Amino acid sequence: MVPGKPREPANRERLRDLMRGAMVRNTRALAALRLPRRHASTLRATPDAAETARYQDLTALAREVAASGQHRLAVQHLLAAAGSSPAAAAAAIDRFAERGVDDARWIALRDRYRASGAGAKETALLRLLAHNPAEKKMVFVHHRDSLTHLADRLRRHGMPLVRFEGGMSGPEKDAAVDAFRDQVPLLLCSESGGEGRNLQFCNTLINFDIPWNPMAIEQRIGRIDRIGQTREVYVFNLATAGTIEDTVLRILDEKINMFELVVGEVGAILGELEEQQDFSSLVLDAWLQETDAERATAFAQIENQLLAARRQYEDVKALDDALFGNELDAA
Repeated sequence: MVPGKPREPANRERLRDLMRGAMVRNTRALAALRLPRRHASTLRATPDAAETARYQDLTALAREVAASGQHRLAVQHLLAAAGSSPAAAAAAIDRFAERGVDDARWIALRDRYRASGAGAKETALLRLLAHNPAEKKMVFVHHRDSLTHLADRLRRHGMPLVRFEGGMSGPEKDAAVDAFRDQVPLLLCSESGGEGRNLQFCNTLINFDIPWNPMAIEQRIGRIDRIGQTREVYVFNLATAGTIEDTVLRILDEKINMFELVVGEVGAILGELEEQQDFSSLVLDAWLQETDAERATAFAQIENQLLAARRQYEDVKALDDALFGNELDAA
């Protein structure tokens, strides 16, 4: 490269000749150009006063636990469960209490979650599923307690469905996919749902639970937005307003336009960012700040880091195109 200019080759033709003898490039971006268009929508469910109060109280308790330097993973799980459903939140608090946490406030909060009705996000899901009920839809639910609760409620509403979970055997998974393709319009998936299976006969995906890791969201979308998909793909993201998941979606959508990216690009953008700390840890640290102002500042810093990573990725793509164009692509 030219001294002082690390992105400008001194002999471009020689570099091209060397690269031709060393590799053939097969990029996901090139393959994805032949995929149908993707549409993504974020549906923010507005919680009532009781649901908002429960989430705020859990955040306050979680902040106290995190400040002690212990139970960090438990705190992350508690907050993620609260963003999923009251059933998941109550179960997560129960498991946390089993660790010997001697604090009556946690037990009282668990009882409030147990006594609550459906969360705002659950109601929004039922409304969404009522549209075009015959159209096949995948619903990703990370928390098992939420998945079981939703399955029971959907069946009570007369919505036929099949479950796909990581704990199922291979034949059970195959039977679930066959039933989804041939008999029922709805598949409830755990995080590992659909792994390695052909699901392109479905073109609608609903993220009921939003992972704090953008790569997990992309992997879900990749179950149907892949080679073999012939129809336009629809992705619906559900989040309860005022939660961590709501903030994560806003950042990913507004700052890096995640849902407009080709599958594979999110990993390239996050690569440098996560060399120091993974994205979910950054999000947790920001949410646990003491004041609203400190929290806003911490999330603004994450946004700036993402923007810088996106700009660097775009610079690398531009350099790649300038150096090689399509000369190294497979025939």
